[in-house]
Amino acid sequence: MSRIGLLGGSFNPAHGGHRAISLFARDALDLDEIWWLVSPGNPLKAAKGMAPLRARVAHARRIARRAPIRVTAIERQLGTRYTIDTLRSLRHRYPRHDFIWLMGGDNLAQFGQWRDWRGIARLLPIAVIARPGYDDAARGSAATSWLRRFVRPARQSADWTNWSVPALVLLRFRPDPRSATLLRQADPLWHREYEATRVRDPLTRRYIV
Repeated sequence: MSRIGLLGGSFNPAHGGHRAISLFARDALDLDEIWWLVSPGNPLKAAKGMAPLRARVAHARRIARRAPIRVTAIERQLGTRYTIDTLRSLRHRYPRHDFIWLMGGDNLAQFGQWRDWRGIARLLPIAVIARPGYDDAARGSAATSWLRRFVRPARQSADWTNWSVPALVLLRFRPDPRSATLLRQADPLWHREYEATRVRDPLTRRYIV
């Protein structure tokens, strides 16, 4: 069984903060790999300002190079839009992998808005990496109130494959101010150099269009 951390998002664009928290989670959770699930379209984010999928994947691969990170747009082939459907499909497609869902504290703050978020928690263990400025919102969310009873000590994080779900572990990581929003503000046309790049998905082996 391979131990895989799943980090989903728009990656619009991916940046060093994504890489840093992924490598931190790899060490804390004793992961074999991290998969960046680049979403064709995040239901909670506006389509305006979203770079083309191929450009986002190509840039994310550049950020992830020489790290145990696979950048994939497998959701497009699976035909899934919501995380709960993606996770069910991945578990069916890769029965010999153990998966853990990774997300930042900003996502935990809005987790209660996700479709069937309790179903997600009952499907996979969840590791939350703290992000500066989101602790209060995350602690006060309805999802956190429900999940609080399932929190596991961080010192047990490497044993997550033995946990029964729901299970949540909170991982403290040094503050990282980088964000995709700030990068887009600095360079709104960052994606243009990647739009003509041919990218083959490492999981589906198909070219991303």
